[in-house]
Amino acid sequence: MKQGNTAIHPLWRDLFSVGIYKRSQGRIARQVTFAILAATFAAGAWKLKDYLMDRPTGWQYAASGAVLAIGCWVAYRAVNMPRFADFLIAVEAEMNKVSWPSRTELVRSAIVVIVTMFGLAAVLYFYDLLWQLLLTQLGVLRRG
Repeated sequence: MKQGNTAIHPLWRDLFSVGIYKRSQGRIARQVTFAILAATFAAGAWKLKDYLMDRPTGWQYAASGAVLAIGCWVAYRAVNMPRFADFLIAVEAEMNKVSWPSRTELVRSAIVVIVTMFGLAAVLYFYDLLWQLLLTQLGVLRRG
């Protein structure tokens, strides 16, 4: 796209366009990515409002509202930029290929991991006690 003699950078062109790239593909990945980006900007706007506590209330809400509105627009446009949208479409396609465990397999595996972690913690605790006893007997550590 040309404007006069200079080419508009594709990032700026994509940022200010309003279309949706490949509307029906990768919807879940795009929606989740948008929600996370929007929540990040919302947290930033909230902290900005708290940071501007010494300013008049109107300025607090105007500045944080502007950050939130611009952030949501950037998040919306980001998930519709062709390269990033194609990436999210590919991510969703790969996630659909994953063979997810059943609920019982998931619970069984989680129990194995938790029991193993507690077992390792107990082993490390007893090793620590053993080394503490040994080093105290050798005089390297003081009792106390």
